[in-house]
Amino acid sequence: LPGIDGIGVIQALRGWTEVPIIVLTVRDDDASKIEALDTGADDYITKPFSMGELLARLRAALRRAPGAVVEAPDVVTDHFRLDLVAHRAFVGADADEVRLTPTEWSIVAYLARNAGRLITHRQLVTAVWGPTFTPDPNLLRVHMAHIRRKLEATPSSPVHFITDSGIGYRFEP
Repeated sequence: LPGIDGIGVIQALRGWTEVPIIVLTVRDDDASKIEALDTGADDYITKPFSMGELLARLRAALRRAPGAVVEAPDVVTDHFRLDLVAHRAFVGADADEVRLTPTEWSIVAYLARNAGRLITHRQLVTAVWGPTFTPDPNLLRVHMAHIRRKLEATPSSPVHFITDSGIGYRFEP
């Protein structure tokens, strides 16, 4: 992959889609497998492998994600637009670009990909920081306050990034 490694590809894809990802590689060390799977790969196959094995793993990945489709690359609300492919956010009628930190972007993109669904604190922490991360209880609250200040028309009365107290967050486009 010229110019980008496999982990970068996985991160870029997971920024806007849940399509199944199968890594095909010669790297067979545990650290590489763990990194790829923790980053968002669904399966990991080391070379050499048979065509039969590859096809079986493809069928298995498709069974686990029967309705897997590529989401729309843009999320548009009445006040802002998110370009999930380019990792850019634009606010207001003039579409001024707003800079989100990588962590803020990860939170926003995950919530946008799950629009209308309640995402628990633990689900969001796992999606953004990984399954072994144990955050300060106020970490998400602080990040959500920053996101609302940057994207909501009225941050004190959010209409897009909703808190369900004690449970988690929802994104309502």
